[in-house]
Amino acid sequence: MPTVDFDIAMLVLRVGIGSIFVAHGLQKAFGWWEGPGWEGWKGAMTYLGIRPPLFWASISLVAELGGGLALIAGFLVPLAGAGLLAQTIVLTKKVHWPNGFWTTKGGIEFPIAFGVGAFAVQVLGPGAWSLDAFLPVDVLYEPAVRWTILGIAVAGALVAAWMPAPAPPASSVSQEAQGDTQADA
Repeated sequence: MPTVDFDIAMLVLRVGIGSIFVAHGLQKAFGWWEGPGWEGWKGAMTYLGIRPPLFWASISLVAELGGGLALIAGFLVPLAGAGLLAQTIVLTKKVHWPNGFWTTKGGIEFPIAFGVGAFAVQVLGPGAWSLDAFLPVDVLYEPAVRWTILGIAVAGALVAAWMPAPAPPASSVSQEAQGDTQADA
């Protein structure tokens, strides 16, 4: 395949996949486009049983917003692609898996497509039309380094996705019980 064709394809893939991740990150950060906003996203982490919610909401936001922007720019793509794939794995399992396959029912179809895109860019690289092409980051593209980054991100995501939710702290359970008792009085 001619190099220019590959570079154009990777630019289109990076900008397309990255833009969608950025849009989802902006929903979580600022509530744009009917998104939950920052407080809502922290609440979603709690609802999903992901604790501590502030820490994981922050990681999630950095992955989507920061990773999406990095993907668009072609900046540190092995790290950005691995982070986006990890984010996709966790959200696919925690949010979309119970809804089946189809997007119309909130299923896994949509996030899997974007996870595949992030994986492809992480493995193939960003192409010549990227910031990485002009930066001294060649070590990130060594196969052993690239696959190690991807392996660590996927392993962490699998653990996070299938880890049982911890019980809420005893103090919040006691407060909820007191609230229920007061409501019954």
